This record gives sequence, structure tokens and C-alpha cells, in this order.
Amino acid sequence: MPATAISPTRAEDYPEWYQQVVRAADLAEQSPVRGCMVIKPHGYAIWEQMHGILDRMFKATGHRNAYFPLFIPVSYLEQEAKHVEGFAKECAVVTHHRLELSPDGKLIPTGKLEEPLVVRPTSETIIGAMYAKWIQSWRDLPVLINQWANVVRWEMRPRVFLRTAEFLWQEGHTAHATREEAVEETLRMIDVYATFAERDLAMPVIKGPKPSGERFPGAVDTYSIEAMMQDGKALQAGTSHFLGQNFAKGQGIKFQNSAGVEEFCWTTSWGVSTRLIGAVIMIHSDDDGLVLPPRIAPQHVVLLPIARNDEERTQVLDACRMLERDLATQTFADAPVRALVDARDIRGGDKVWQHVKQGVPLRVEIGPRDLTAGTVSLSRRDRGPKERETVPLGEFAARVPAILAEIQQAVFDRARAFRDARTVHLDSAAAVIDYFSAAETDNSRAGFAWVHVADDPAVMEMLDPLKVTVRCIPMEGNDAPGTCIVTGKPVSGRSVLARAY
Repeated sequence: MPATAISPTRAEDYPEWYQQVVRAADLAEQSPVRGCMVIKPHGYAIWEQMHGILDRMFKATGHRNAYFPLFIPVSYLEQEAKHVEGFAKECAVVTHHRLELSPDGKLIPTGKLEEPLVVRPTSETIIGAMYAKWIQSWRDLPVLINQWANVVRWEMRPRVFLRTAEFLWQEGHTAHATREEAVEETLRMIDVYATFAERDLAMPVIKGPKPSGERFPGAVDTYSIEAMMQDGKALQAGTSHFLGQNFAKGQGIKFQNSAGVEEFCWTTSWGVSTRLIGAVIMIHSDDDGLVLPPRIAPQHVVLLPIARNDEERTQVLDACRMLERDLATQTFADAPVRALVDARDIRGGDKVWQHVKQGVPLRVEIGPRDLTAGTVSLSRRDRGPKERETVPLGEFAARVPAILAEIQQAVFDRARAFRDARTVHLDSAAAVIDYFSAAETDNSRAGFAWVHVADDPAVMEMLDPLKVTVRCIPMEGNDAPGTCIVTGKPVSGRSVLARAY
């Protein structure tokens, strides 16, 4: 087994290391359409795990799923000037509805549409148009709907999972009778995302509102969860937007209140995407390949039979199948343990290394000697590939849920320790400039800076040359007021500054 599966290593070339982990784990690849990706079965299985957990969380908070059109008339976007300005450069537009074959054998677009259609970059406007039809009275509220869909934002600098022209996501859209209810919804959903990130993705996050310059186009307030990658950069892992009455006024979403007075609704939207797969890769993986938190791993356990001849193979395979059945009776994270017997006729070392690179939490090797001794040889993905422990065969299945819980906690603790070690508190503009200037040439010094800054254009003018943004204003552990290092204005707490994806 080679000393490292991935070349280059994280320290040598972090962006290329990321691409190689994706390739080695067989998660996705570039498609013939520039900027788009093909999500391969292993990558899609991870998304399915995320989808299933989040869908249950949404439904537990009263939301229902629906589906809305992929195409949005341009006139719908024009109703929200601030919104369309934020997405205009990323929109893909359909102008014709048929192709005809020319005499020289080329396909020519014909049948020009009366009105161009935008391939949805997000669905506030088309969903708002439907809400305006559905909502008449205060009795119709709240409307709590989520959509699982694909969206298109024409990305000029694509990177698989992180930035692609087309990606998968969910988008929640709700309408409420009062400002207070809408704000409560906005905060509830950012809490859902934070819980999912930390509990299921083992991803420590910082939760808080964005400054005005970083808000979703047309939103009154945007809340995000921010995670630190292993190169010290931030990645926005989820957002929840309080839209006020801005979209309701643009799209005529009105209701008659209990006093018979007509009012505009208060709306929200919130979403996460397949970029979370990229986040998991960059937070947890190592120079041997992908590392998956067990709660989202498509397979918790892979059983690897080892045999030298047909007689041994039959005996060992029978034992593996029995273990597979025993494991299915155990539960982890409120679901049956997911186990797979890998009986492919390929070299054992190649087989083991494939599962290492694909991030399977537990690898179990079983051979004739193990059966004679009544043991199994167990390897955990959160530890080195050569580290093994021996477990009694009769105890193994019952112990697996506890081992998976240990791995889940271990990868979270490791990610949190990394973030804490790369976090600083800075108290002057000079210190901010020095810190991020040094980090530009040395990733090992990059990280998060907690700084007193005001929500003011002057702050952005100072940060822009450093390629740094205010990620959010943390809602927790941030009770130390101070003075903005740029403007001198009083601020209630520190903001998190970082370079970001």
C-alpha cells in the first residue's frame, strides 16, 4: 500500500488535491458541457443521504414539498429590480423553442419565443406568482413549501461541487401574516442548517447575519452558516433570507387580515446545495482520500472476504453474508446499519485502497484465520490506513453503532480543533492587513479573524484589496462590544473575516 493515495498532497497543492480526491473517490467528473458536472453513483449516494436527512427535518418543522417550473419569464424577474441585478450576469436565457435542419446539415434555432425564458437561477419570482394566486385570506397563512430541484447560474470559473453552472439544491419559500412570524421562520431554518451541518456532516459552523453588502439580492436580512476548509478559507454552507415585504409587493402577494384589511405578506427563502459535498471533502478528507462522517456515508461498513482457494472463499463469504444480515438489525442515527460485502475478484490490496479513497467509515477483513480465531480485523477511516484492531466475531455487529458514533464525533472534534487553531482576534486595521497578507503566500497561516467592524462601505474598501470579506456576525460567543477598526463607529460584537470560496 503506498504511503499516500493522493498526489499532490494538501500541503503541496490544495486545489489540485481537492480535484484528485473527487476523482479517486469516483464522486463526479466534468461533463461535455463546460461548467457542468456528472455526479457519479457514489457522489449521488452521498447527496441522497443529505437529501433524506434534511427532508425529514423540513417536514418535522411543518414544511411540504412541491415543484415549480424550470423556466421563468423574464418579465417575472423584472418585477424585482434588486433581485435580477444580483443574478443577471449568471442567467441562461432561452429565446427559441425549436431546431430546424439547414441544407448544409446544421441545426438552426427557429421559433423565436414571444418572451425569453430564464432557466431558474432561484425561484422567488415564479413561486411568488403562484403564492399571489393561492393566498387570499389570513386563514391561508402561513404557506410553508420546499422544492428539491436543479438550478443554473452560468459560472465562468467552475470547480466540481463548489461552483458549477448547474447544481442540485433545495429551496424553501414561505409566506406569513406578520413580520415576527417571518423572522422566526428565517431563524428557525438557519438553526436547522446549523444542526444538520454539525450533527450530520460533522462540520463546525459559525452562524449569523451577513452585512448588507453580502445579502441575497432583494433580502432585508441574510443569515448564513460559515465553515472553515483545511486551507483556512471560508465556505458558505447554507443561507436563510428574511425577504420582508419586498417580493410580496413586487408580485402582489396579498391577504385580507382578520380585521378585513388587505396587507402584503412577509416572505422568506432558504437553501443548501450539492456544494455541501465539496465542503465535506475539504473539511474532513486527508492525503489518503475521502473521509466521510458515518451519518452521511452511503455504506457504514464494507466487509472484505480474504481467501486463497474456492473452499476458503465459500466459507469466508458465508461468514460475511451472515455478518451483513446481523449488521442490518443494528441501528445508527435512527436507521439500519448500511453494510456491503465486496466479493469482487480483484486484488485484496486494490480493493482495500479503493474503499479507503471512497471514505467508507469501517473496513472489515475476514479470512480463514479470523474464522478459526473467532475474530474480525477492523480498520477505521478516521485513523491511519494501517491501523487495525481485532474484535471478537460474535460481538462485532453489536459494537458497530458505538464505533460509528465514535468516528462521527472524532471527525467533528478534529475539524473544530483545526478551526480553533486557525482563528485569531485582531484589533487594528494594520493587524488585519498583516494577517491576510501573510496568509496569501502561506496557507498554513490562513484562517478566520474575529474583528470589530461596522456594516459600512469603508470596511469593504479596506478589505477588497486583500480579497477578504465579512462572512457573518456570529450569533453565539460574540458578546464583546467594541469600536470599528476602520470607521471608529461603535459595534455590538465582532465579525468574522476570511477569504472564501
